[in-house]
Amino acid sequence: MNRLEAMSILVAVVDAGSLSAAARHLDMPLATVSRKVGELEAHLKTRLLQRTTRKLSLTEAGAAYVAACRRILEEIGEAERAATGEYATPKGELVVSAPIVFGRLHVVPVIADFLAHYPDIDIDLVLTDRVVHLIDEHADVAIRIGELPDSSLVARRVGTVRRVICGSPAYLDAKGAPAEPADLGAHRCITFEALESMRAWTFGSGKSSLSVPVRSRLAVNTADAAIAAATLGVGLIRVLSYQVADAIRADELRIVLEAFESAPLPVHLVHAGQTPLPLKLRAFLDFATPRLNARISGELRGAGAA
Repeated sequence: MNRLEAMSILVAVVDAGSLSAAARHLDMPLATVSRKVGELEAHLKTRLLQRTTRKLSLTEAGAAYVAACRRILEEIGEAERAATGEYATPKGELVVSAPIVFGRLHVVPVIADFLAHYPDIDIDLVLTDRVVHLIDEHADVAIRIGELPDSSLVARRVGTVRRVICGSPAYLDAKGAPAEPADLGAHRCITFEALESMRAWTFGSGKSSLSVPVRSRLAVNTADAAIAAATLGVGLIRVLSYQVADAIRADELRIVLEAFESAPLPVHLVHAGQTPLPLKLRAFLDFATPRLNARISGELRGAGAA
């Protein structure tokens, strides 16, 4: 029995929550996964997993053993990275995740510059608006927008973005600009389900927050669609400042209700915080942090002047 392989499979089963899910993740026959776990239990002469028709859970011995497996596998990974020279020269592949529009506007230009400076590092950029689980999906670093939940991840703050309400000049000329949030009841709105409720927009935060009902004339599931509709005069939108920066500069959209905006949302680069930090990841963090900060800060100034 290859114990390291069996340990890796056991950890994958625990992380996936079932033998079948682990088999799919590992691209391995279910029978093989089940047999490897069984061989490990036979070798240890103890049961590691409690299996029922509904769920899989660790025994007390299994919980302790899986924790030890994680440490052993991580140490082996560190040793391999050191042996291949990853800690001597920045090289290898980095997997970076970012929100779709933010990635296109800000991360891609920074990565293009980074690749020119580091010819031995390749990057796999994954653009998605869902939250990527770094360990499960083998991502090295991710851009997260919004307050971060308590976790073991290490974060570097690179700036903030605003939540802004916009309308086209033609729409605002025809309907008038709202002077306060309560005026939104008289306006047509375009709602973006990933950012805001389709029935109400919230201003402020905490005890001072105010929820204002809005009439959603059009509901969409992407920021690009919401922005396109707003530039055509369909109604008002509420999106993140970077998503409409180009439209504002082109005077296709204008910001309203600036005095009532909620607190800006923080933007972070997050990673798992492994020790020692691979040189390729350290190089990317040190390179990207000031450049993303400069791009975001310049965008906020531009939006504020619009």
